[in-house]
Amino acid sequence: MDAVRREPPLNGALSEDELLVAARTGDEDAFRALVDPYLRELHVHCYRMLGSVQDAEDVMQEVLLRAWRHLDAFQGRSSVRGWLYRIATNRCLTARTRAESRPLVQPPQDVPPSNADGVEVSALEPCPDELLAPLDDRHDPSARYELRESVQLAFLAALQLLPARQRAVLLMRDVLGFSAAETSGLLDTSVASVNSALQRARATLDRQRASGRLRGDGAVTTYAQQAALAERFTAAWQAGDVGALVELLSHDALLTMPPYPMAYRSRPAIATFFTTVPAGGDLTQINLVPTRANFQPALAAYVREPDGSRATAYGIMVLTVHGETIAEITGFTDPDLFRLFGLPDHLSDMDAREA
Repeated sequence: MDAVRREPPLNGALSEDELLVAARTGDEDAFRALVDPYLRELHVHCYRMLGSVQDAEDVMQEVLLRAWRHLDAFQGRSSVRGWLYRIATNRCLTARTRAESRPLVQPPQDVPPSNADGVEVSALEPCPDELLAPLDDRHDPSARYELRESVQLAFLAALQLLPARQRAVLLMRDVLGFSAAETSGLLDTSVASVNSALQRARATLDRQRASGRLRGDGAVTTYAQQAALAERFTAAWQAGDVGALVELLSHDALLTMPPYPMAYRSRPAIATFFTTVPAGGDLTQINLVPTRANFQPALAAYVREPDGSRATAYGIMVLTVHGETIAEITGFTDPDLFRLFGLPDHLSDMDAREA
């Protein structure tokens, strides 16, 4: 897939070879022109590897620095794109992520006990659609997964269950479409090792699929259908009508809140959670603002201050929609995420009333 390609320059622009020569002389503009076409997809690749947009941003800074410092080591046996993927993947394999540096997170004492046996909750962050949309029309025919499935939360959660090297191999082969030989070169390992790791990784994802957690795109919905369902969810929430809210869920719907290790499956279990935990069960004290994450509808939650003067950022819920129902709700109680989504930390009283 990633054999060396020498595309002719467009509109008088320098070719990749010419940019490389110039960059090696210390021309920073040439270096930027050389790597810029690949930065967005590399960022998304690091996000898939690490499960965190913020960790991916940190790694990308290191990738660019390493690429700049080691231009002379690039011998042209692969494309610049492949070389950058090599640097990015290997840096992800050695990165200490935010999730790994956090102490073990225990569930709050005032939450109902989990009832979803066997569900492993992965430490993840949602990713704004704006970071993914420019890649939406790119797909390699040799890849198993379409872009939308490869960045949805259920798929990313399954990825985080894999050992890091298996995760890298599966992404290289089944998402990016690299051949086994190319992958072995990028990861400095043998083709046999790549094939073995891929087989084990696929088996893990197959088990997730059999459990119902990883469903694929069998019931694809349009943006308008997703938005309409999110609007109905918001209306029921703002009215404090938990009965109407859970009617929008599939019967085996799942609620998780990474990184907390709790999981609730079924309408009754989720109803119990919503009537006891958020704002003590008074959903009317939480305003929801629509947004998008991982090509899925999402809702930013703001908790009203006791004096009613404003509402403060609390967390983001991402809805996984299948057909006409919500199959999964993934809640992230991290106000720092609001920056990634371009959302304010607070809503004024007027904004809160209009939300």
